[in-house]
Amino acid sequence: MIRLVVLDFDSTLMDGETIDFLAAAKGGVEEQVSAITERAMQGELDFFESLIERVALLEGMDASAADKVFNNLPYMPGAYDFIQALKEMDMKVICFSGGFRPATSKACDDLELDADFANQLHVRNGKLTGLVGGDMMQSNSKGDMLLRLQNLLGIHTSETMAVGDGANDLSMFAYADTRVAFCAKEALKQDATHIVDEKNLMAILDEVFDEEEAGMYDE
Repeated sequence: MIRLVVLDFDSTLMDGETIDFLAAAKGGVEEQVSAITERAMQGELDFFESLIERVALLEGMDASAADKVFNNLPYMPGAYDFIQALKEMDMKVICFSGGFRPATSKACDDLELDADFANQLHVRNGKLTGLVGGDMMQSNSKGDMLLRLQNLLGIHTSETMAVGDGANDLSMFAYADTRVAFCAKEALKQDATHIVDEKNLMAILDEVFDEEEAGMYDE
């Protein structure tokens, strides 16, 4: 029985990459940031180095403009109903993100998640400094945090489901017996127990849970 569900944020709970939206709002760095993001999610670049490089390109952006991006990110189709379905089955639902707390904290409130873990952009005098810090900086950060949560909550890997789309989600897959690659990069699909290519989170219910259980939440 699954008791804990850990979801990636960018391109899983949210339809897109937060840092790409930030780059587009800043202007002039969108293509460069997007290219680095794509390579990082494919597993071609070290996640820590790629994050530092991308955030540095945001230096000088008005914090108010960044906040506007955080407050208007588009959630993945089916996100709210999917989370409510999991909670109806008495599961804890948590978001891990290599992105940024202002985005995941809002999602935590909007989608009624139990908790969120992400990084924080540094701001000075109302502008982004190009620096970042937090709990999700490394390629193995999600796995490390998941293991700590399991130990704290007394939950086994057999009771854990992880859902993600990119190479930096591999570390949390190592501690989950149910591993869902959602509209994912090939690097993640190879380690998944379930693959969902339909861009709707509700499709995970039919893929992972039995028909009677999933059917409770069909519209």
